[in-house]
Amino acid sequence: MVDNYRNGDVSHWMRGTGAEQPTRVQAESRRAPLPSEQQDLVIVGGGMTGLWTAYYAITEHPEWKITVLDAHEVGYGGSGRNGGWVSTLIPGNRAVYAKAANKRGEDGKAAVRSFQHEMSAAITETLRVLEAEGINADEHRGGQLQAATTPAALKRLQATYRANLDNGYDESAIELLDARAFKDRIGIAPALGGMYYRDTARVDPAKLTRGLAEVVESRGVTIREHAHVDAIEPGLAKTSRGIIRGRTVLSCLEAFTGAVQSSGPGFGKREVIPVNSSMVVTAPLSDADWRRIGWDGRECLNDGAHTFVYAQRTADNRIAIGGRGTPYAYASGLPGEGEVDAKTIKTLKDRLHFFFPEANIAIDHAWRGSIGVTRDWCAGIYFDPATGIGNARGYAGHGVTATNLAARTLLDRVAGRSTNLTALPWNDHDSGLWEPEPIRWVGVHAMYSLFGVADAWEESRNSEHTSLIARFGSRLAGLHE
Repeated sequence: MVDNYRNGDVSHWMRGTGAEQPTRVQAESRRAPLPSEQQDLVIVGGGMTGLWTAYYAITEHPEWKITVLDAHEVGYGGSGRNGGWVSTLIPGNRAVYAKAANKRGEDGKAAVRSFQHEMSAAITETLRVLEAEGINADEHRGGQLQAATTPAALKRLQATYRANLDNGYDESAIELLDARAFKDRIGIAPALGGMYYRDTARVDPAKLTRGLAEVVESRGVTIREHAHVDAIEPGLAKTSRGIIRGRTVLSCLEAFTGAVQSSGPGFGKREVIPVNSSMVVTAPLSDADWRRIGWDGRECLNDGAHTFVYAQRTADNRIAIGGRGTPYAYASGLPGEGEVDAKTIKTLKDRLHFFFPEANIAIDHAWRGSIGVTRDWCAGIYFDPATGIGNARGYAGHGVTATNLAARTLLDRVAGRSTNLTALPWNDHDSGLWEPEPIRWVGVHAMYSLFGVADAWEESRNSEHTSLIARFGSRLAGLHE
């Protein structure tokens, strides 16, 4: 089938299948002058973290003056471009979090288990709010399937299953599947088995993000788009449209964090880098194709490869699938309108044909976004009560659930509350700094190249053992547990 696809244009979700355009009144208000009076809370970033923060803040303090700023439009960044997984996966390396907690004299294993419990609970909380506020984000809690297509990948999944149980997953929340049980759920031709995570949900991320924006605006939160923030200082944010003052200023910029100057915690061009993740969405598949594929549970889907892909069956019966592609632009370049190179599009389409060789698949739209990645691939939540500046960043691709948890954690920090959330190990986590350029560019590209070579080696040989190349790349990146 010949593809005639749209490339870039932010994302398929943002273009229209995913999100309603703002009303004329909303559009005018979002371009109005910045508030001149001091705000109780200024939120920099109109993505999921910023809007969840605004939601919980205005719910707890309806009297507060709150403004959300975005350099482009609500959902322009990763929140409108991601794979739409509300997943249980912790944003970071469990072993790193545990080690850091142990150094502080805490029980590292217990800290990680608590983190896992709160991540799983955040899925339920996210779905609760969507239902309570009447936000239709095409949400569906069908779980997550992880496919093993080589014996080596199957062994890795079995090891991950054991590690999951050791790190806070309930036995009822995950299940190992043999080849027949896996293919009963979804007909991936080369699947040898896999793992099922019961709690994961699927959403349309742009519908979720814009739905939150509409709810908070209706409650009195001010949103100002096309207001690029250049710097955050105690009590104010300097923007392309002037200065806005606030008692508290919270940065919720994720991959865009390095674009803002601040002496606050967690900022700096070498604290977080934007790593690209590309996606394609197919045209709707035929009923005959869906009968062959199955996927009636509409689970989120990924595989056990090192350069893994992630996918969902959308509400309108397309397949949206993403992967790394060209991973990083020199000097932390950002994705702009999201155009994807032809090689990456072909790689993702080839993966679909590898999974579903009999299906008639045509690509309808391709785009890319950036995830915020720290040097140790762990997220961090920060707040300095002396300056009133806070920051949340570094979700490393696991942000849809983590944004909800991060927002509530930030607000507990702002309020000075000691809670289960403020005790989680991502609070004030020190990830270190990325290497300067060009070492950084070479290192990131080398890591993904090693993973790609390892995947090709394992698949061509149907290997029983994980490639030594992959093990080296994992340790080089700091991903090994």
